[in-house]
Amino acid sequence: MGLTVGNTQDNFNYKVVRQFALVTVLWGIVGMLVGVILAAQLIWPDITMNIPWLSYGRLRPLHTNAVIFAFGGSALFATSYYIVQRTCQVRLFSDKLAAFTFWGWQAVIVAAAISLPLGMSTSKEYAELEWPIDILITLVWVAYAVVFFGTVIKRKTKHIYVSNWFFGAYILTIAMLHIFNNLEMPASLFKSYSAYSGAQDAMIQWWYGHNAVGFFLTTSFLGMMYYFIPKQAERPIYSYRLSIVHFWALNFTYMWAGPHHLQHTALPDWTQSLGMVFSLILLAPSWGGMINGIMTLSGAWHKLRSDPILKFLITALSFYGMSTFEGSMMSIKTVNSLSHYTDWTIGHVHSGALGWVAMITIGSMYYLIPRLVGQKEMHSTKLIELHFWISTIGVVLYIAAMWIAGVMQGLMWRAFQVDGTLTYSFVESVKATYPFYAIRLLGGVCFLFGMFVMAYNVLKTIQNKKFVDAPIPTSNLATAH
Repeated sequence: MGLTVGNTQDNFNYKVVRQFALVTVLWGIVGMLVGVILAAQLIWPDITMNIPWLSYGRLRPLHTNAVIFAFGGSALFATSYYIVQRTCQVRLFSDKLAAFTFWGWQAVIVAAAISLPLGMSTSKEYAELEWPIDILITLVWVAYAVVFFGTVIKRKTKHIYVSNWFFGAYILTIAMLHIFNNLEMPASLFKSYSAYSGAQDAMIQWWYGHNAVGFFLTTSFLGMMYYFIPKQAERPIYSYRLSIVHFWALNFTYMWAGPHHLQHTALPDWTQSLGMVFSLILLAPSWGGMINGIMTLSGAWHKLRSDPILKFLITALSFYGMSTFEGSMMSIKTVNSLSHYTDWTIGHVHSGALGWVAMITIGSMYYLIPRLVGQKEMHSTKLIELHFWISTIGVVLYIAAMWIAGVMQGLMWRAFQVDGTLTYSFVESVKATYPFYAIRLLGGVCFLFGMFVMAYNVLKTIQNKKFVDAPIPTSNLATAH
């Protein structure tokens, strides 16, 4: 694949960016492949031949961890390291610490891939990994913070570009969430018990869980959006003032929305109501960010016809707007009484995870990867176009099937006869859902196929190319180069 050239303090550190960008594609395939296997298990329960390590209960946390932390996390490391260097006009604060974050994060991912199928789990949503892995995550995250904020501190530009505000907020908040949710007492090398109990444990978990969505999967990817959409559209961000208002409003409001995951539970009623109120308020900053990104194309809408990377980025924003609206609506107690525990929630999660997170990531990677090997564009624009359409079709099939299935389940579960008995047994609702699981599997297969198309395109792009570290411009202009 060629050699790294120009690895001096006069150049940006692209090596760690390249490493994270390439494994992003790899982990995307792995995480989504596990998701497709899980979708198939819901149609054919015996498809994995009752092998314990491949059971649904063990593969499901592997899928969520692989897609969120391996695929999404690697993309965030790659883009934040690239953007902070380009916008601050300096090399990363420490090459050795940056390298440690890469190898440390990959060690976390491999440890998760081994321990979760073996049944080693805290059973906490998005925080299933046991205490030794939690400690490694903490060490990697501290190193990440030192590298990122150290780079911001030694910047040559006076201005701190808005993307770096979003990345900074996500790094600090995830550190706090990870530490407090994972306070636990080790019972052995592979088992621990939470420091919290009962309803308090649930409240801390969903304070963590929803803010993992809010900061690891939203605030951070908005940092990606605020850089790559203006770059690809060759237009300044629509409103810089709105981006700052968006930043502060989003980060303050998101913190308090977690209890909406626990509507109609043993959590105190006032806490549930507080989560609902802040979830509704959250719609305003969320849509402010979406509008800011989409309106950046003012005067450049024609580019959508011929630029599939822009299609990915703008479609991602559209899904972001849709899924945030949906989340706010689902937090309302009367709506939640219908949606709770149904596949509607699964559809909502994946409109955000596939439609927003995956598509903004894919578009950003298509911008980034060729520039890391001294190219202006990917090997094949037609393959990007193919990837866009097959992914979009996959997402729509997936979420539409889950919406219909979820509303149907909610209605069937609360249908009563005149004498007060249930109209439908639970197994009848499962049987009625079966066809929608087949459509969901088809949607997942489409999205996975798109990732294989991307992998081929990336391989052809980097094949026999020199890995180039771009020189740091000598100008001190505060521009996002």
